[in-house]
Amino acid sequence: MPVNFEELFSINSKRMKKSVIRELLKLTAKPEIISFAGGLPSPESFPIEKVKEVVDEVMDKEGKIALQYSSTEGDPILRKELLKHARRNGMDIKDENLLVVTSSQQGLDLTAKIFIDPGDPIIVELPSYVGGLGAFNAYGAEMIGVPHDEEGKSAELLEQELKILCDSGNKPKFIYIVPDFQNPAGMTMTHKRRLEILRIASEYDLLILEDSPYRELRFEGEPVPTIYSLDDEGRVILLGTFSKIFAPGFRLGWVQAPAEIIHKLVIAKQATDLCPPTFSQRIVGRFMEKGYLEENIENIKNMYRRKRDIMLDAFEKYMPEGVTWTKPEGGLFLFVRVPAHMNIDTDEMFYKAVEQNVAYVIGSAFHCDDSGHDAMRINFSYASEDQIVEGVKRLANVIKAHAK
Repeated sequence: MPVNFEELFSINSKRMKKSVIRELLKLTAKPEIISFAGGLPSPESFPIEKVKEVVDEVMDKEGKIALQYSSTEGDPILRKELLKHARRNGMDIKDENLLVVTSSQQGLDLTAKIFIDPGDPIIVELPSYVGGLGAFNAYGAEMIGVPHDEEGKSAELLEQELKILCDSGNKPKFIYIVPDFQNPAGMTMTHKRRLEILRIASEYDLLILEDSPYRELRFEGEPVPTIYSLDDEGRVILLGTFSKIFAPGFRLGWVQAPAEIIHKLVIAKQATDLCPPTFSQRIVGRFMEKGYLEENIENIKNMYRRKRDIMLDAFEKYMPEGVTWTKPEGGLFLFVRVPAHMNIDTDEMFYKAVEQNVAYVIGSAFHCDDSGHDAMRINFSYASEDQIVEGVKRLANVIKAHAK
């Protein structure tokens, strides 16, 4: 008699969904496809020679440490450098406020694990990062999307939603925000709006989960303080990652939070992987110690600034009238919308685009309410400069053909 696995799977596992982006990427693996789909860093941004240098030094001098288990909280060298990194960015955190994780995606999962009970409402952006939506869904969260205005997540609409929820006895656990070069929208929340969101969180006694994988990749304009640095009540959890500013292959990130939250996250992490990979941590820690990370960030910014400009120029030249897109000051993405009169569903159009050897991510993947079928996320970091221009031409032609 065959095993009925569906009867054995847990309720939580039945809620889990495959990553839309990862599934779409399988369709774009052909070498002839110009992919604007993944949030992939440019391979040209990887500091291979400097990594070789650091790996050799670590193995020669610290191999027995690097190949051993480390503490759950993280390798001491990397922790020391992360504390310095935070302080350079205006956040005077203590050792007790820091946890190293296996990529910031694990930070999302662990945060969801310690806070979300099935049915708990949480506030997300509309659109919002698909990895965050997946993590929250896996623990049974009821996600309420709040749209953006020109300054970021709408404070007015946020207050309206919170009043409705709290009056009905359904107070959310936290507000999830990607404030810098938001994935997928590419926009940055203003200083004023960050203060408004903090005020609202304080008034309703909510936590804020600030996901910040891109903030170091600013090409123009003035930096805006992290919400974490503006918080004087201890209600912000900040997630960071090395995936976009160094290399995703190391799979390392970090969490900054009040000590009580870090303590609970450590316990949750011990049930997941015991500790982050020591080898990766020691290499990244020594890489930072030599000043190589800041140097690498500057190289990446220069590279991505040029790619963004080439893409924006191509959009201006080739996109049909009525199509709109964001003009980010940094990060990796544009968010594109087609006008209603074209009557285009970008979910359906995706397969036509792949047939013409160009790919994007469907906008609906980033919307918890199944909206966004008129949108697509476009990545400009991965493709070469020549591919960007050719890919935009192909995409523009697909839009024109599909509109007919």
